[in-house]
Parts: sequence; C-alpha cells; structure tokens
Amino acid sequence: MTGIEKPNGVALGWERLETSYPFDYHMFRVRQDVVRWPDGHVGPYAYVVGVGAVWVVPVRPGGDVVLIRQFRYTMDAWCWEVPAGGFHDFDGTPVELAQEELDEEVGGRSDDWCYVGSFRPGNSIIDEVCHIVLARDVRLDGSPHREAGELIEVHEVPVSRALEMARNGEMADGHSALALLRCEPHLSIP
Repeated sequence: MTGIEKPNGVALGWERLETSYPFDYHMFRVRQDVVRWPDGHVGPYAYVVGVGAVWVVPVRPGGDVVLIRQFRYTMDAWCWEVPAGGFHDFDGTPVELAQEELDEEVGGRSDDWCYVGSFRPGNSIIDEVCHIVLARDVRLDGSPHREAGELIEVHEVPVSRALEMARNGEMADGHSALALLRCEPHLSIP
C-alpha cells in the first residue's frame, strides 16, 4: 500500500502502510496513516484533512474595508474577521464561493473580483488549501442570509485601520489577518 498519493514522500523514502479515518465531519476529517519513516521507524501519523475555504477582503467604493465581528463559540469571544466560508456545502470555484459568502454574511455584492492567491493554514497538522479573494466596489444592498449560529456584526473600517488590526493582533484570526495583508498591494491606502 505504498502511498502513490504522496509521490514526494515516497521518493524520499516514506512508505504508507495503512490509512484510517477515525473521525469524519462535514468540514473535515481526521486521517491516521501508519507509515514507515525513511530511517525505518514505523508509527502513526495523524492529521486533519480539510475541504478548503475562502477568505474575502471586501472593499467599498470609498476605500473602506468591510470587516465582520463574529462570536466564535470555540474562542468564547467576539472576533474581528473578514467574511469567509468553506467548500463543505459548495461546489464551485474560489471566486464563486467568495461571492456566495459575501452575500450570505454581509449582504454584499460586487462586479469586480480578484483572485489573490492561496495559503496552507498548518503544514504539519492540516492538509487544506485556503483561498484569498479581493472584492472591490462592494455594495451592501442585500440582506444577509446567515447560517444558524452565525452571530455577526458588520463594520466598515478605513483600510489603514484594518491593516493595523491585522498587524497588531487585534484581529486574532490569522487567516483573516493574512488575507488582508496579502491584499495590501491591491488596496488604496490614504
């Protein structure tokens, strides 16, 4: 059962002996492989397999960034973020998912979308690709249609302040902070 799915690992001497999924949830599952390391050691290697997600950096015509302040049960706190969502219940491109999430979370729409890139959230424990999409000239002319349990406040913040929040840790969500910082070259900063 050598891991063809991990050709670089195989080329370096890793050998996958078996695979199981001890926990499965619609947004991720835990995978546990039994592997033989290049040095001959045999043991378990567990990690999370995610479905992928998108982070949207919405910018209003005047240049303000639309941030959300969302209550997160995991943190038991209100957290500053940009709109985001996962591919767990969506079959489309990152830009299409960004359009859906912007509408769902803030009632926003745009005709100017820019795919900025992707990142990996935790190379040693998570196998997932996260995408960053910039939405320019965002209109807040719709009604949000949030998922159950989503407690969200919508805030328009000057771009310089949003970037400051990403840099100083006030925006503790690393994915949102990274999305903002990766979009910085595309933003007009007064």
